[in-house]
Amino acid sequence: MEVFIIMIEKRKVVLVGTGFVGMSMAYSLLNQGGINELVLIDVMKEKAVGEAMDLAHGIPCAPARIDIKAGEYDECKDADIVVITAGLAQKPGQTRLDLAKANAKIMKDITENVVKSGFDGIFVIASNPVDLMTYVVQKVSGFPKNKVIGSGTVLDTARLRYLLGEHLEVCSKNVHAYIMGEHGDSSFVPWSHSYVGCKSLTHILEQRNEDVSVLDKIYTDVQQAAYEIINRKKATYYGIGLGLTKIIKAILNNENEILTVSTYLDGEYNQKEIYIGVPAIINHQGVKEILQLNLADDEKAKLDNSCNVLRNMLKEIEEEI
Repeated sequence: MEVFIIMIEKRKVVLVGTGFVGMSMAYSLLNQGGINELVLIDVMKEKAVGEAMDLAHGIPCAPARIDIKAGEYDECKDADIVVITAGLAQKPGQTRLDLAKANAKIMKDITENVVKSGFDGIFVIASNPVDLMTYVVQKVSGFPKNKVIGSGTVLDTARLRYLLGEHLEVCSKNVHAYIMGEHGDSSFVPWSHSYVGCKSLTHILEQRNEDVSVLDKIYTDVQQAAYEIINRKKATYYGIGLGLTKIIKAILNNENEILTVSTYLDGEYNQKEIYIGVPAIINHQGVKEILQLNLADDEKAKLDNSCNVLRNMLKEIEEEI
């Protein structure tokens, strides 16, 4: 009698932080499938238990079974990916620097606990300010730079493509344009590398007799989107939840997908020792390669400015790590 043993590939994700962003990601993972174990960690342990129960009750309606549970940091040991969404939200009157200092301490504590478990997978960070928090996690963990990734401008880029698609009346999936720089007010669009299908965006506007100044309005709408949403519903979370799921699946499925994640620059764009949102190829290694663009002079200046904004804030929080 022959005995066949079926080996099931482990695809385990640990989520640290069960707030709106983290749970939006967890819910989208449950709906899309692609992992077989999800562990929720939170300082509010009963909330993590409740969230795990609520998600688990939807498994009969999901495309595939996922083992979902609340857990402790020892669960990180055999995880493929640890996603960190924990941290404080910015309060009225609080500066981004104040927020960065407070969240840097939280990131340090979380990272030390994750590393202590024996984890050797890939970190994905979404806590804000995300570029700075990704830097903190890498410094504290000592992990290879390619294995610590921030959500960067993945959400900003999705907003840009959606609004461009709406304006041009074309599927947003066929819009190839990027928001680069910090996930914040100093971000920018390299319009010289923006396409619809394989056609230059600016060329399309010229053929339609549209003034290219419309692009400034679209960028402003992208930049102000979070504020507009927060004014109406106090927080944004669905878009970033889906964006995090996209990053996770690109890693687990070895997709070699180009995403504008927060990535460590080591000479690219003449910048060093900074995490910032740039197009990069993402696969099972994490960041496989930074897809360096030949930026126009004004675009280079905008990226330099964005890096300087982050670098000045970084000087202020280094004592926290």
